[in-house]
Amino acid sequence: MVAELKRLCVFCGSSAGFDQIHRQAAMEFGALLARESIELVYGGGRVGLMGAIADAVLQSGGQVTGVIPEFLATKELLHEGVTVMHVTQDMHERKALMSKLSDAFVALPGGLGTFEELFEVLTWLQLGLHRKPIGLLNVAGYFDPLVAMIDRAIADGFCPNEHRQLFVVDANPAILLNRLHDHQLPTVKKWIRSTEET
Repeated sequence: MVAELKRLCVFCGSSAGFDQIHRQAAMEFGALLARESIELVYGGGRVGLMGAIADAVLQSGGQVTGVIPEFLATKELLHEGVTVMHVTQDMHERKALMSKLSDAFVALPGGLGTFEELFEVLTWLQLGLHRKPIGLLNVAGYFDPLVAMIDRAIADGFCPNEHRQLFVVDANPAILLNRLHDHQLPTVKKWIRSTEET
Protein backbone atom coordinates (compact mmCIF):
# COMPACT_ATOMS: atom_id res chain seq x y z
CA MET A 1 0.00 0.00 0.00
CA VAL A 2 1.39 3.40 -0.98
CA ALA A 3 1.16 5.95 1.83
CA GLU A 4 0.58 8.89 -0.49
CA LEU A 5 0.55 8.95 -4.27
CA LYS A 6 1.95 12.34 -5.28
CA ARG A 7 3.89 11.45 -8.42
CA LEU A 8 2.99 8.72 -10.89
CA CYS A 9 5.38 7.46 -13.56
CA VAL A 10 3.63 6.50 -16.81
CA PHE A 11 5.21 4.32 -19.49
CA CYS A 12 3.47 4.53 -22.88
CA GLY A 13 4.02 4.65 -26.61
CA SER A 14 5.72 7.40 -28.58
CA SER A 15 3.22 6.29 -31.22
CA ALA A 16 -0.54 6.70 -30.80
CA GLY A 17 -1.38 3.37 -32.43
CA PHE A 18 -4.02 2.84 -35.12
CA ASP A 19 -7.12 2.84 -32.89
CA GLN A 20 -8.15 6.21 -31.46
CA ILE A 21 -9.28 4.45 -28.27
CA HIS A 22 -5.66 4.44 -27.09
CA ARG A 23 -5.20 8.20 -27.47
CA GLN A 24 -8.55 8.79 -25.81
CA ALA A 25 -7.61 6.58 -22.87
CA ALA A 26 -4.31 8.42 -22.43
CA MET A 27 -6.10 11.78 -22.43
CA GLU A 28 -8.72 10.57 -19.93
CA PHE A 29 -6.03 9.18 -17.64
CA GLY A 30 -4.09 12.44 -17.81
CA ALA A 31 -7.17 14.47 -16.91
CA LEU A 32 -7.81 12.11 -13.99
CA LEU A 33 -4.29 12.58 -12.66
CA ALA A 34 -4.74 16.35 -12.74
CA ARG A 35 -8.08 16.13 -10.90
CA GLU A 36 -6.49 13.94 -8.24
CA SER A 37 -3.52 16.36 -7.91
CA ILE A 38 -1.10 13.61 -8.94
CA GLU A 39 1.93 14.83 -10.85
CA LEU A 40 2.79 12.98 -14.06
CA VAL A 41 6.34 11.73 -14.50
CA TYR A 42 6.95 10.46 -18.02
CA GLY A 43 9.47 10.15 -20.84
CA GLY A 44 9.37 13.79 -21.91
CA GLY A 45 8.11 13.37 -25.48
CA ARG A 46 5.55 15.45 -27.35
CA VAL A 47 4.40 12.74 -29.77
CA GLY A 48 2.13 9.68 -29.57
CA LEU A 49 0.49 8.64 -26.32
CA MET A 50 3.31 10.34 -24.43
CA GLY A 51 2.33 13.71 -25.84
CA ALA A 52 -1.39 13.00 -25.43
CA ILE A 53 -1.21 12.24 -21.70
CA ALA A 54 1.16 15.15 -20.98
CA ASP A 55 -1.09 17.59 -22.87
CA ALA A 56 -4.17 16.30 -21.04
CA VAL A 57 -2.57 16.79 -17.61
CA LEU A 58 -1.42 20.30 -18.51
CA GLN A 59 -4.76 21.31 -20.05
CA SER A 60 -6.49 20.14 -16.87
CA GLY A 61 -4.24 22.27 -14.66
CA GLY A 62 -1.90 19.51 -13.51
CA GLN A 63 1.88 19.20 -13.17
CA VAL A 64 4.11 17.29 -15.57
CA THR A 65 7.76 16.28 -15.19
CA GLY A 66 9.49 14.98 -18.29
CA VAL A 67 12.69 12.95 -18.36
CA ILE A 68 14.33 12.54 -21.75
CA PRO A 69 17.80 11.50 -22.89
CA GLU A 70 19.85 14.08 -24.75
CA PHE A 71 19.92 12.16 -28.03
CA LEU A 72 16.10 12.20 -28.21
CA ALA A 73 15.78 15.80 -27.06
CA THR A 74 17.87 16.94 -30.01
CA LYS A 75 15.55 15.22 -32.50
CA GLU A 76 12.73 17.68 -31.83
CA LEU A 77 10.84 15.09 -29.76
CA LEU A 78 11.08 17.03 -26.48
CA HIS A 79 7.84 18.49 -25.11
CA GLU A 80 8.56 22.17 -24.49
CA GLY A 81 5.41 22.88 -22.47
CA VAL A 82 5.87 20.65 -19.43
CA THR A 83 6.30 21.97 -15.90
CA VAL A 84 9.80 20.54 -15.41
CA MET A 85 12.08 18.84 -17.93
CA HIS A 86 15.16 16.78 -17.06
CA VAL A 87 17.58 15.99 -19.90
CA THR A 88 19.76 12.97 -19.10
CA GLN A 89 22.93 11.65 -20.67
CA ASP A 90 21.45 8.30 -21.68
CA MET A 91 18.53 5.88 -21.33
CA HIS A 92 19.88 4.26 -18.17
CA GLU A 93 20.04 7.58 -16.34
CA ARG A 94 16.57 8.44 -17.65
CA LYS A 95 14.95 5.30 -16.24
CA ALA A 96 16.75 5.58 -12.90
CA LEU A 97 15.61 9.19 -12.48
CA MET A 98 12.01 8.42 -13.48
CA SER A 99 11.96 5.69 -10.85
CA LYS A 100 13.51 7.92 -8.17
CA LEU A 101 10.98 10.70 -8.78
CA SER A 102 7.89 8.47 -8.66
CA ASP A 103 5.69 6.84 -6.03
CA ALA A 104 4.14 4.30 -8.40
CA PHE A 105 4.18 3.15 -12.03
CA VAL A 106 1.51 2.62 -14.68
CA ALA A 107 1.94 1.24 -18.18
CA LEU A 108 -0.38 2.28 -21.00
CA PRO A 109 -0.28 0.68 -24.45
CA GLY A 110 3.06 1.02 -26.20
CA GLY A 111 5.79 -0.89 -27.98
CA LEU A 112 9.12 -2.44 -27.09
CA GLY A 113 10.30 0.56 -25.05
CA THR A 114 7.14 0.46 -22.93
CA PHE A 115 7.51 -3.27 -22.37
CA GLU A 116 11.17 -2.89 -21.42
CA GLU A 117 10.44 -0.11 -18.92
CA LEU A 118 7.57 -2.09 -17.40
CA PHE A 119 9.57 -5.29 -16.99
CA GLU A 120 12.53 -3.43 -15.53
CA VAL A 121 10.49 -1.93 -12.68
CA LEU A 122 8.79 -5.31 -12.18
CA THR A 123 12.20 -6.94 -11.92
CA TRP A 124 13.43 -4.26 -9.52
CA LEU A 125 10.35 -4.90 -7.37
CA GLN A 126 10.96 -8.64 -7.48
CA LEU A 127 14.55 -8.12 -6.34
CA GLY A 128 13.53 -5.80 -3.52
CA LEU A 129 15.10 -2.68 -5.04
CA HIS A 130 11.84 -0.75 -4.53
CA ARG A 131 8.41 -1.30 -2.97
CA LYS A 132 6.28 0.85 -5.27
CA PRO A 133 2.99 -0.36 -6.79
CA ILE A 134 2.76 -1.10 -10.51
CA GLY A 135 -0.36 -1.07 -12.67
CA LEU A 136 -1.42 -1.80 -16.24
CA LEU A 137 -4.17 0.31 -17.82
CA ASN A 138 -5.60 -2.46 -19.94
CA VAL A 139 -7.16 -0.43 -22.75
CA ALA A 140 -9.26 -2.68 -25.03
CA GLY A 141 -7.55 -5.75 -23.57
CA TYR A 142 -4.16 -4.60 -24.86
CA PHE A 143 -2.19 -6.24 -22.04
CA ASP A 144 -4.15 -9.52 -22.00
CA PRO A 145 -1.43 -11.41 -23.97
CA LEU A 146 1.31 -10.03 -21.71
CA VAL A 147 -0.53 -11.12 -18.57
CA ALA A 148 -1.11 -14.52 -20.17
CA MET A 149 2.63 -14.82 -20.86
CA ILE A 150 3.40 -14.14 -17.19
CA ASP A 151 0.76 -16.69 -16.15
CA ARG A 152 2.40 -19.21 -18.50
CA ALA A 153 5.82 -18.51 -16.95
CA ILE A 154 4.31 -19.18 -13.51
CA ALA A 155 2.55 -22.35 -14.71
CA ASP A 156 5.78 -23.66 -16.25
CA GLY A 157 7.83 -22.97 -13.12
CA PHE A 158 9.88 -20.01 -14.30
CA CYS A 159 8.30 -17.57 -11.83
CA PRO A 160 6.81 -18.14 -8.37
CA ASN A 161 3.07 -17.60 -7.88
CA GLU A 162 3.77 -14.39 -5.94
CA HIS A 163 4.94 -12.65 -9.12
CA ARG A 164 1.35 -12.43 -10.31
CA GLN A 165 0.68 -10.13 -7.35
CA LEU A 166 3.49 -7.73 -8.26
CA PHE A 167 1.11 -5.67 -10.39
CA VAL A 168 -2.58 -4.80 -10.79
CA VAL A 169 -4.55 -4.66 -14.02
CA ASP A 170 -7.72 -2.72 -14.86
CA ALA A 171 -9.36 -1.12 -17.87
CA ASN A 172 -10.92 1.66 -15.79
CA PRO A 173 -8.46 4.49 -14.95
CA ALA A 174 -10.17 5.52 -11.68
CA ILE A 175 -10.40 1.94 -10.44
CA LEU A 176 -6.76 1.35 -11.37
CA LEU A 177 -5.67 4.37 -9.32
CA ASN A 178 -7.66 3.13 -6.33
CA ARG A 179 -6.12 -0.32 -6.66
CA LEU A 180 -2.63 1.21 -6.75
CA HIS A 181 -3.41 3.06 -3.51
CA ASP A 182 -4.66 -0.10 -1.80
CA HIS A 183 -2.40 -2.75 -3.35
CA GLN A 184 -0.64 -4.94 -0.81
CA LEU A 185 2.65 -5.97 -2.36
CA PRO A 186 3.62 -9.60 -1.76
CA THR A 187 6.73 -10.70 0.04
CA VAL A 188 8.65 -12.58 -2.61
CA LYS A 189 10.81 -15.35 -1.19
CA LYS A 190 14.35 -15.88 -2.41
CA TRP A 191 13.94 -17.59 -5.77
CA ILE A 192 17.51 -18.19 -6.95
CA ARG A 193 19.33 -20.73 -4.83
CA SER A 194 22.44 -20.93 -7.00
CA THR A 195 24.02 -19.19 -9.98
CA GLU A 196 22.92 -22.13 -12.12
CA GLU A 197 19.28 -21.05 -11.69
CA THR A 198 19.50 -17.64 -13.40
